[in-house]
Amino acid sequence: MSASRVFVARLAGCSVFDPVGDRVGRVRDVLVVYRRADPPRVVGLVVEIPGKRRVFVSIGRVTSIGSGQIITTGLINLRRFEQRGGEVRVIAEMLGRRVTLRDGSGEATVEDVAIEEMGTGEWEVSQLFCRRPKTGASPFAKGATLFANWEEVTERLVAGESQSASQLLAAYSDLKPADLANTLLDLSEERRIEVAEELSDDRLADVLEEMPESNQVEILGSLGDDRAADVLDQMQPDDAADLIAQLTDERGEALLALMQPEEAQDVRMLLSYAPDTAGGLMTTEPIIVSADATVAEGLALIRRHELAPALGAAICVTLPPYEAPTGRFLGMVHFQRMLRYPPHERLGTLLDQGLEPVRAETSAAEVSRILASYDLVSVPVVDGNHRLVGVVTIDDVLDHLLPDDWRSSDGEREIRKRAAARYQGTATAGIPTAHTPGRGRR
Repeated sequence: MSASRVFVARLAGCSVFDPVGDRVGRVRDVLVVYRRADPPRVVGLVVEIPGKRRVFVSIGRVTSIGSGQIITTGLINLRRFEQRGGEVRVIAEMLGRRVTLRDGSGEATVEDVAIEEMGTGEWEVSQLFCRRPKTGASPFAKGATLFANWEEVTERLVAGESQSASQLLAAYSDLKPADLANTLLDLSEERRIEVAEELSDDRLADVLEEMPESNQVEILGSLGDDRAADVLDQMQPDDAADLIAQLTDERGEALLALMQPEEAQDVRMLLSYAPDTAGGLMTTEPIIVSADATVAEGLALIRRHELAPALGAAICVTLPPYEAPTGRFLGMVHFQRMLRYPPHERLGTLLDQGLEPVRAETSAAEVSRILASYDLVSVPVVDGNHRLVGVVTIDDVLDHLLPDDWRSSDGEREIRKRAAARYQGTATAGIPTAHTPGRGRR
Protein backbone atom coordinates (compact mmCIF):
# COMPACT_ATOMS: atom_id res chain seq x y z
CA MET A 1 0.00 0.00 0.00
CA SER A 2 1.30 3.47 -0.87
CA ALA A 3 2.26 5.73 2.04
CA SER A 4 0.68 9.19 2.09
CA ARG A 5 3.81 10.76 3.64
CA VAL A 6 7.40 9.64 3.42
CA PHE A 7 10.77 11.16 4.31
CA VAL A 8 13.12 11.50 1.37
CA ALA A 9 16.25 10.34 3.19
CA ARG A 10 14.53 7.01 3.79
CA LEU A 11 13.87 6.65 0.06
CA ALA A 12 17.56 6.75 -0.82
CA GLY A 13 18.57 3.27 -1.91
CA CYS A 14 15.00 1.92 -2.09
CA SER A 15 14.42 -0.54 -4.91
CA VAL A 16 12.25 0.47 -7.86
CA PHE A 17 10.17 -2.24 -9.54
CA ASP A 18 8.27 -2.35 -12.82
CA PRO A 19 4.61 -3.53 -13.04
CA VAL A 20 5.58 -7.21 -13.39
CA GLY A 21 7.83 -7.15 -10.32
CA ASP A 22 11.26 -6.90 -11.94
CA ARG A 23 13.69 -4.54 -10.22
CA VAL A 24 14.84 -1.73 -12.48
CA GLY A 25 17.07 0.23 -10.11
CA ARG A 26 17.40 2.16 -6.85
CA VAL A 27 16.32 5.66 -5.83
CA ARG A 28 19.18 8.16 -5.58
CA ASP A 29 17.24 11.43 -5.22
CA VAL A 30 13.89 13.19 -5.45
CA LEU A 31 13.32 16.15 -7.77
CA VAL A 32 11.09 19.08 -6.81
CA VAL A 33 10.25 22.44 -8.37
CA TYR A 34 9.57 25.55 -6.35
CA ARG A 35 6.24 27.38 -6.52
CA ARG A 36 5.35 30.96 -5.74
CA ALA A 37 2.95 30.36 -2.85
CA ASP A 38 2.58 26.62 -2.33
CA PRO A 39 5.22 24.15 -1.10
CA PRO A 40 7.58 22.68 -3.74
CA ARG A 41 5.97 20.10 -6.03
CA VAL A 42 7.59 16.70 -6.60
CA VAL A 43 8.17 16.05 -10.31
CA GLY A 44 10.01 12.73 -10.21
CA LEU A 45 12.76 10.47 -8.94
CA VAL A 46 16.40 10.07 -9.93
CA VAL A 47 16.88 6.31 -10.26
CA GLU A 48 20.17 4.49 -10.70
CA ILE A 49 19.86 1.53 -13.05
CA PRO A 50 22.45 -1.21 -13.72
CA GLY A 51 25.67 0.22 -15.08
CA LYS A 52 25.60 3.15 -12.62
CA ARG A 53 23.45 5.07 -15.09
CA ARG A 54 21.00 7.54 -13.58
CA VAL A 55 17.64 8.14 -15.25
CA PHE A 56 14.56 10.20 -14.50
CA VAL A 57 11.24 8.60 -13.51
CA SER A 58 8.25 10.92 -13.53
CA ILE A 59 6.21 10.92 -10.33
CA GLY A 60 3.18 10.27 -12.53
CA ARG A 61 4.60 6.82 -13.31
CA VAL A 62 4.89 5.92 -9.62
CA THR A 63 1.91 3.92 -8.37
CA SER A 64 3.15 2.95 -4.91
CA ILE A 65 5.67 4.27 -2.39
CA GLY A 66 6.04 2.26 0.80
CA SER A 67 7.45 -0.78 2.55
CA GLY A 68 10.95 0.07 1.36
CA GLN A 69 10.09 -0.23 -2.31
CA ILE A 70 8.62 1.78 -5.15
CA ILE A 71 6.36 0.43 -7.89
CA THR A 72 6.17 2.12 -11.28
CA THR A 73 3.79 1.70 -14.18
CA GLY A 74 4.82 1.44 -17.84
CA LEU A 75 8.27 1.75 -19.36
CA ILE A 76 10.85 4.24 -18.12
CA ASN A 77 13.09 6.39 -20.27
CA LEU A 78 16.63 5.00 -20.15
CA ARG A 79 18.35 8.17 -21.37
CA ARG A 80 20.80 9.62 -18.88
CA PHE A 81 19.29 12.02 -16.35
CA GLU A 82 19.98 15.71 -16.89
CA GLN A 83 18.76 18.23 -14.33
CA ARG A 84 16.56 20.94 -15.85
CA GLY A 85 16.44 24.56 -14.82
CA GLY A 86 14.16 25.14 -11.87
CA GLU A 87 14.50 21.54 -10.64
CA VAL A 88 16.01 20.99 -7.20
CA ARG A 89 17.43 17.69 -5.93
CA VAL A 90 16.23 17.21 -2.38
CA ILE A 91 19.07 15.02 -1.08
CA ALA A 92 21.88 16.73 -2.98
CA GLU A 93 20.73 20.34 -2.64
CA MET A 94 18.07 20.79 0.06
CA LEU A 95 19.43 18.66 2.89
CA GLY A 96 21.93 20.70 4.87
CA ARG A 97 20.45 24.06 3.89
CA ARG A 98 20.01 26.70 6.58
CA VAL A 99 16.51 28.02 7.17
CA THR A 100 15.13 30.80 9.33
CA LEU A 101 12.04 30.07 11.40
CA ARG A 102 9.30 32.60 10.79
CA ASP A 103 8.29 32.60 14.47
CA GLY A 104 11.52 34.43 15.27
CA SER A 105 13.08 31.56 17.26
CA GLY A 106 16.24 31.50 15.16
CA GLU A 107 17.80 29.32 12.50
CA ALA A 108 18.04 25.60 11.87
CA THR A 109 19.52 23.13 9.41
CA VAL A 110 17.36 20.88 7.23
CA GLU A 111 18.20 17.23 7.93
CA ASP A 112 15.29 15.56 6.14
CA VAL A 113 12.32 16.49 3.98
CA ALA A 114 8.90 14.86 4.07
CA ILE A 115 6.88 14.60 0.87
CA GLU A 116 3.17 13.93 0.99
CA GLU A 117 0.65 12.69 -1.57
CA MET A 118 -1.99 15.39 -2.01
CA GLY A 119 -3.93 13.54 -4.70
CA THR A 120 -3.44 10.63 -7.09
CA GLY A 121 0.04 11.08 -8.55
CA GLU A 122 0.48 14.52 -6.95
CA TRP A 123 3.18 14.87 -4.28
CA GLU A 124 4.58 17.96 -2.59
CA VAL A 125 6.92 18.89 0.26
CA SER A 126 4.92 18.92 3.48
CA GLN A 127 7.37 19.07 6.41
CA LEU A 128 11.01 19.65 7.18
CA PHE A 129 12.94 17.83 9.89
CA CYS A 130 15.37 20.45 11.21
CA ARG A 131 18.07 20.72 13.85
CA ARG A 132 18.89 23.89 15.74
CA PRO A 133 22.52 24.97 16.32
CA LYS A 134 24.22 23.16 19.19
CA THR A 135 24.44 25.02 22.48
CA GLY A 136 27.14 23.01 24.27
CA ALA A 137 30.91 23.19 23.81
CA SER A 138 31.33 19.43 23.48
CA PRO A 139 32.22 18.24 19.97
CA PHE A 140 29.56 15.56 20.35
CA ALA A 141 26.83 17.97 21.35
CA LYS A 142 23.86 18.36 19.05
CA GLY A 143 21.15 20.94 18.86
CA ALA A 144 17.47 20.27 19.48
CA THR A 145 15.37 18.94 16.62
CA LEU A 146 11.98 20.09 15.43
CA PHE A 147 9.44 19.55 12.67
CA ALA A 148 8.38 22.58 10.66
CA ASN A 149 5.89 23.02 7.86
CA TRP A 150 7.19 24.56 4.67
CA GLU A 151 5.32 27.82 5.23
CA GLU A 152 6.89 28.15 8.69
CA VAL A 153 10.44 28.65 7.41
CA THR A 154 12.39 30.85 5.04
CA GLU A 155 15.40 29.53 3.17
CA ARG A 156 18.66 31.40 3.43
CA LEU A 157 20.00 32.38 0.01
CA VAL A 158 23.57 31.37 -0.74
CA ALA A 159 25.75 34.31 -1.70
CA GLY A 160 26.38 34.41 -5.43
CA GLU A 161 23.72 31.82 -6.20
CA SER A 162 21.57 32.78 -9.17
CA GLN A 163 17.89 32.65 -8.39
CA SER A 164 16.55 34.28 -11.54
CA ALA A 165 15.46 31.08 -13.26
CA SER A 166 13.87 29.65 -10.13
CA GLN A 167 12.12 32.90 -9.35
CA LEU A 168 10.78 33.21 -12.87
CA LEU A 169 9.48 29.66 -12.95
CA ALA A 170 7.99 30.06 -9.48
CA ALA A 171 6.15 33.16 -10.66
CA TYR A 172 4.67 31.18 -13.55
CA SER A 173 3.99 27.98 -11.62
CA ASP A 174 0.36 28.76 -10.78
CA LEU A 175 -0.63 29.59 -14.36
CA LYS A 176 -2.67 27.15 -16.39
CA PRO A 177 -0.87 25.88 -19.52
CA ALA A 178 -2.97 28.07 -21.84
CA ASP A 179 -2.26 31.18 -19.75
CA LEU A 180 1.44 30.37 -19.51
CA ALA A 181 1.54 29.87 -23.29
CA ASN A 182 0.02 33.31 -23.82
CA THR A 183 2.52 34.79 -21.35
CA LEU A 184 5.43 33.29 -23.27
CA LEU A 185 4.04 34.52 -26.58
CA ASP A 186 4.21 38.07 -25.23
CA LEU A 187 7.96 37.71 -24.60
CA SER A 188 10.68 38.32 -27.15
CA GLU A 189 11.77 35.27 -29.12
CA GLU A 190 15.09 35.07 -27.28
CA ARG A 191 13.48 35.34 -23.85
CA ARG A 192 10.70 32.90 -24.80
CA ILE A 193 13.21 30.24 -25.76
CA GLU A 194 15.25 30.89 -22.62
CA VAL A 195 12.20 30.36 -20.40
CA ALA A 196 11.06 27.33 -22.40
CA GLU A 197 14.44 25.67 -21.91
CA GLU A 198 14.09 26.07 -18.14
CA LEU A 199 10.66 24.43 -17.94
CA SER A 200 10.37 20.76 -17.00
CA ASP A 201 9.52 18.35 -19.83
CA ASP A 202 5.91 17.78 -18.82
CA ARG A 203 5.26 21.48 -18.21
CA LEU A 204 6.78 22.46 -21.55
CA ALA A 205 4.73 19.76 -23.28
CA ASP A 206 1.52 21.18 -21.80
CA VAL A 207 2.49 24.68 -22.88
CA LEU A 208 3.41 23.68 -26.44
CA GLU A 209 -0.01 22.06 -26.85
CA GLU A 210 -1.55 25.51 -26.27
CA MET A 211 0.66 27.39 -28.76
CA PRO A 212 0.29 28.11 -32.49
CA GLU A 213 2.16 25.63 -34.65
CA SER A 214 4.74 28.20 -35.78
CA ASN A 215 5.77 28.87 -32.18
CA GLN A 216 5.81 25.16 -31.40
CA VAL A 217 8.26 24.59 -34.25
CA GLU A 218 10.35 27.59 -33.14
CA ILE A 219 10.75 26.31 -29.57
CA LEU A 220 11.25 22.67 -30.53
CA GLY A 221 13.90 23.78 -33.01
CA SER A 222 15.84 25.44 -30.21
CA LEU A 223 16.07 22.19 -28.24
CA GLY A 224 18.53 19.39 -28.74
CA ASP A 225 17.15 16.17 -30.19
CA ASP A 226 17.20 14.28 -26.87
CA ARG A 227 15.35 17.04 -25.01
CA ALA A 228 12.89 17.53 -27.88
CA ALA A 229 12.10 13.80 -27.89
CA ASP A 230 11.54 13.88 -24.11
CA VAL A 231 9.04 16.72 -24.52
CA LEU A 232 7.24 14.97 -27.37
CA ASP A 233 6.94 11.87 -25.15
CA GLN A 234 5.02 13.99 -22.63
CA MET A 235 2.62 15.47 -25.20
CA GLN A 236 -0.71 13.97 -26.20
CA PRO A 237 -0.06 11.71 -29.24
CA ASP A 238 -2.33 13.74 -31.54
CA ASP A 239 -0.63 17.01 -30.57
CA ALA A 240 2.81 15.43 -30.97
CA ALA A 241 1.83 14.13 -34.41
CA ASP A 242 0.60 17.57 -35.49
CA LEU A 243 3.88 19.11 -34.36
CA ILE A 244 6.10 16.52 -36.02
CA ALA A 245 4.12 16.96 -39.24
CA GLN A 246 5.36 20.58 -39.34
CA LEU A 247 9.02 19.54 -39.18
CA THR A 248 11.26 18.38 -41.98
CA ASP A 249 11.10 14.66 -42.73
CA GLU A 250 14.66 14.22 -41.49
CA ARG A 251 14.11 15.95 -38.13
CA GLY A 252 10.75 14.30 -37.62
CA GLU A 253 12.15 10.82 -38.22
CA ALA A 254 15.13 11.50 -35.96
CA LEU A 255 12.86 12.55 -33.11
CA LEU A 256 10.55 9.58 -33.59
CA ALA A 257 13.55 7.27 -33.32
CA LEU A 258 14.49 8.88 -29.98
CA MET A 259 11.00 8.79 -28.49
CA GLN A 260 9.80 5.95 -26.30
CA PRO A 261 8.66 3.10 -28.59
CA GLU A 262 5.06 3.08 -27.32
CA GLU A 263 4.65 6.83 -27.81
CA ALA A 264 6.36 6.80 -31.21
CA GLN A 265 4.12 3.99 -32.42
CA ASP A 266 0.99 6.01 -31.61
CA VAL A 267 2.39 9.10 -33.33
CA ARG A 268 3.36 7.17 -36.46
CA MET A 269 -0.16 5.74 -36.70
CA LEU A 270 -1.70 9.21 -36.44
CA LEU A 271 0.66 10.56 -39.09
CA SER A 272 -0.62 7.92 -41.52
CA TYR A 273 -4.06 9.60 -41.63
CA ALA A 274 -4.99 12.78 -43.48
CA PRO A 275 -5.20 15.74 -41.07
CA ASP A 276 -8.83 16.53 -42.00
CA THR A 277 -10.16 13.06 -41.15
CA ALA A 278 -11.29 11.42 -37.93
CA GLY A 279 -8.02 9.47 -37.87
CA GLY A 280 -6.02 12.69 -38.14
CA LEU A 281 -7.99 14.39 -35.35
CA MET A 282 -8.31 11.56 -32.84
CA THR A 283 -6.35 10.75 -29.74
CA THR A 284 -5.17 7.18 -29.27
CA GLU A 285 -5.42 7.12 -25.47
CA PRO A 286 -9.10 6.81 -24.48
CA ILE A 287 -10.17 4.79 -21.45
CA ILE A 288 -10.68 1.20 -22.64
CA VAL A 289 -12.09 -1.66 -20.54
CA SER A 290 -13.72 -5.05 -20.96
CA ALA A 291 -17.46 -5.67 -20.80
CA ASP A 292 -16.94 -7.37 -17.42
CA ALA A 293 -15.50 -4.23 -15.81
CA THR A 294 -17.74 -2.75 -13.13
CA VAL A 295 -19.11 0.74 -12.58
CA ALA A 296 -16.76 1.11 -9.59
CA GLU A 297 -13.74 0.30 -11.77
CA GLY A 298 -14.92 2.68 -14.47
CA LEU A 299 -15.40 5.58 -12.08
CA ALA A 300 -11.97 4.95 -10.57
CA LEU A 301 -10.40 5.25 -14.04
CA ILE A 302 -12.02 8.58 -14.88
CA ARG A 303 -10.87 10.07 -11.56
CA ARG A 304 -7.22 10.09 -12.68
CA HIS A 305 -5.87 13.62 -12.35
CA GLU A 306 -3.94 13.56 -15.62
CA LEU A 307 -7.00 12.61 -17.69
CA ALA A 308 -8.47 15.32 -19.93
CA PRO A 309 -12.12 16.08 -19.05
CA ALA A 310 -13.34 15.20 -22.55
CA LEU A 311 -11.70 11.76 -22.34
CA GLY A 312 -13.21 11.18 -18.89
CA ALA A 313 -16.75 11.80 -20.12
CA ALA A 314 -17.12 8.24 -21.48
CA ILE A 315 -15.47 4.82 -21.35
CA CYS A 316 -14.91 2.58 -24.37
CA VAL A 317 -15.76 -1.12 -24.09
CA THR A 318 -14.03 -3.60 -26.42
CA LEU A 319 -12.94 -7.17 -26.76
CA PRO A 320 -9.26 -7.88 -25.93
CA PRO A 321 -6.67 -6.49 -26.44
CA TYR A 322 -7.48 -3.27 -24.62
CA GLU A 323 -4.95 -0.91 -26.20
CA ALA A 324 -5.56 0.78 -29.55
CA PRO A 325 -5.97 -0.83 -32.00
CA THR A 326 -8.13 -3.00 -29.76
CA GLY A 327 -10.30 -6.02 -30.29
CA ARG A 328 -13.79 -5.49 -31.69
CA PHE A 329 -15.43 -2.30 -30.43
CA LEU A 330 -18.59 -2.99 -28.41
CA GLY A 331 -19.73 0.48 -27.38
CA MET A 332 -19.32 3.43 -25.02
CA VAL A 333 -20.64 4.09 -21.52
CA HIS A 334 -21.14 7.73 -20.48
CA PHE A 335 -20.06 8.67 -16.97
CA GLN A 336 -23.48 10.11 -16.10
CA ARG A 337 -25.02 6.72 -16.86
CA MET A 338 -22.49 5.06 -14.56
CA LEU A 339 -23.56 7.36 -11.73
CA ARG A 340 -27.11 6.00 -11.94
CA TYR A 341 -26.14 2.37 -11.31
CA PRO A 342 -24.68 0.46 -8.33
CA PRO A 343 -20.89 -0.05 -8.15
CA HIS A 344 -21.10 -3.77 -8.99
CA GLU A 345 -23.03 -3.26 -12.27
CA ARG A 346 -21.17 -4.54 -15.35
CA LEU A 347 -20.37 -1.88 -17.95
CA GLY A 348 -21.27 -4.26 -20.76
CA THR A 349 -24.92 -3.86 -19.78
CA LEU A 350 -24.81 -0.04 -19.90
CA LEU A 351 -23.63 0.55 -23.48
CA ASP A 352 -25.08 3.48 -25.42
CA GLN A 353 -26.91 1.59 -28.16
CA GLY A 354 -27.66 4.75 -30.14
CA LEU A 355 -24.06 5.89 -30.63
CA GLU A 356 -22.40 4.61 -33.79
CA PRO A 357 -18.61 4.88 -34.19
CA VAL A 358 -17.07 6.63 -37.18
CA ARG A 359 -14.45 5.25 -39.53
CA ALA A 360 -10.92 6.63 -39.42
CA GLU A 361 -11.44 7.96 -42.97
CA THR A 362 -14.56 9.95 -42.01
CA SER A 363 -14.18 13.65 -42.82
CA ALA A 364 -13.68 16.18 -40.05
CA ALA A 365 -16.84 17.98 -41.21
CA GLU A 366 -18.92 14.84 -40.69
CA VAL A 367 -17.40 14.26 -37.25
CA SER A 368 -18.27 17.86 -36.32
CA ARG A 369 -21.85 17.35 -37.48
CA ILE A 370 -22.21 14.19 -35.38
CA LEU A 371 -20.84 15.85 -32.23
CA ALA A 372 -23.14 18.84 -32.66
CA SER A 373 -26.24 16.83 -33.63
CA TYR A 374 -26.10 14.48 -30.66
CA ASP A 375 -24.58 16.87 -28.08
CA LEU A 376 -21.50 14.66 -27.62
CA VAL A 377 -18.08 15.54 -26.26
CA SER A 378 -16.38 12.56 -27.93
CA VAL A 379 -17.03 9.99 -30.65
CA PRO A 380 -15.23 6.62 -31.08
CA VAL A 381 -13.17 5.90 -34.18
CA VAL A 382 -12.83 2.37 -35.63
CA ASP A 383 -10.89 0.80 -38.49
CA GLY A 384 -12.16 -1.49 -41.24
CA ASN A 385 -12.26 -4.45 -38.84
CA HIS A 386 -14.36 -2.51 -36.30
CA ARG A 387 -11.42 -2.28 -33.91
CA LEU A 388 -11.21 0.86 -31.79
CA VAL A 389 -8.25 3.02 -32.82
CA GLY A 390 -9.08 6.20 -30.89
CA VAL A 391 -11.67 8.85 -30.09
CA VAL A 392 -12.23 12.35 -31.43
CA THR A 393 -13.03 14.84 -28.66
CA ILE A 394 -14.77 18.18 -28.92
CA ASP A 395 -11.51 20.08 -28.29
CA ASP A 396 -9.88 18.26 -31.22
CA VAL A 397 -12.70 19.44 -33.50
CA LEU A 398 -12.57 23.02 -32.20
CA ASP A 399 -8.84 23.16 -32.85
CA HIS A 400 -9.53 22.04 -36.43
CA LEU A 401 -12.41 24.46 -37.08
CA LEU A 402 -10.85 27.60 -35.59
CA PRO A 403 -8.30 29.64 -37.59
CA ASP A 404 -4.72 28.43 -37.43
CA ASP A 405 -3.67 31.50 -35.41
CA TRP A 406 -6.60 31.48 -32.99
CA ARG A 407 -4.30 31.01 -30.00
CA SER A 408 -2.43 34.24 -30.71
CA SER A 409 -3.67 37.68 -29.73
CA ASP A 410 -4.20 38.61 -33.38
CA GLY A 411 -6.21 35.45 -33.92
CA GLU A 412 -8.39 36.12 -30.89
CA ARG A 413 -9.10 39.66 -32.10
CA GLU A 414 -9.99 38.35 -35.56
CA ILE A 415 -12.47 35.85 -34.07
CA ARG A 416 -14.14 38.60 -32.07
CA LYS A 417 -14.22 40.87 -35.14
CA ARG A 418 -15.92 38.18 -37.22
CA ALA A 419 -18.42 37.47 -34.45
CA ALA A 420 -19.25 41.18 -34.13
CA ALA A 421 -19.66 41.54 -37.88
CA ARG A 422 -21.93 38.51 -38.01
CA TYR A 423 -24.06 39.91 -35.18
CA GLN A 424 -24.30 43.37 -36.79
CA GLY A 425 -25.23 41.89 -40.14
CA THR A 426 -28.01 39.86 -38.56
CA ALA A 427 -29.33 42.85 -36.62
CA THR A 428 -29.28 45.06 -39.74
CA ALA A 429 -31.40 42.48 -41.54
CA GLY A 430 -34.01 42.86 -38.82
CA ILE A 431 -33.83 39.25 -37.65
CA PRO A 432 -34.37 38.79 -33.90
CA THR A 433 -31.30 36.65 -33.29
CA ALA A 434 -32.19 35.87 -29.67
CA HIS A 435 -35.29 34.05 -30.80
CA THR A 436 -34.00 32.38 -33.95
CA PRO A 437 -33.61 28.62 -33.37
CA GLY A 438 -30.46 27.05 -34.76
CA ARG A 439 -28.82 30.37 -35.66
CA GLY A 440 -25.11 29.87 -36.23
CA ARG A 441 -25.28 26.11 -36.85
CA ARG A 442 -24.14 24.66 -40.14
